[in-house]
Amino acid sequence: MKLNFRSYNFTTKAEEGNTLIFDIIRRKFVRLNPEEWVRQHVLHYLTEDLGVPKGLISVERSLVYNGMQKRFDIAVAASDGRLRLLVECKAPNVKLSAATLKQAGIYHKTLGVDGIFLSNGLQHIFMRWNADNARFEISDQIPPFRDWI
Repeated sequence: MKLNFRSYNFTTKAEEGNTLIFDIIRRKFVRLNPEEWVRQHVLHYLTEDLGVPKGLISVERSLVYNGMQKRFDIAVAASDGRLRLLVECKAPNVKLSAATLKQAGIYHKTLGVDGIFLSNGLQHIFMRWNADNARFEISDQIPPFRDWI
């Protein structure tokens, strides 16, 4: 499926009836499904277009919120290790809704990240925390990595 990203070079293979795609961060092949297709586009966008070093990116990590285990898709840290950006990926057929925004807010409250990027591959929302007025400001794109670190 064509997404709202430029074209990237992906490595795929078939194995036991499944299509696998190579994840450039986890450095392994993972099962390709619609959400993974979006996640892989976002990873290439972050590294190739925005200049985020691969070593500062984590994929599919857990966190605990109100005693419940949650999982985020992608996190980007600064060189000091502090998380700066969380990314939530949805399949292209999943609308970015108020529930998606609420989920992102939980991540902000728990981890104190400066930015949140939501994408279903067709629609993208970037939210940057503004500490002066204690709220997120919304944009449709993420600035280059050097501008937000």
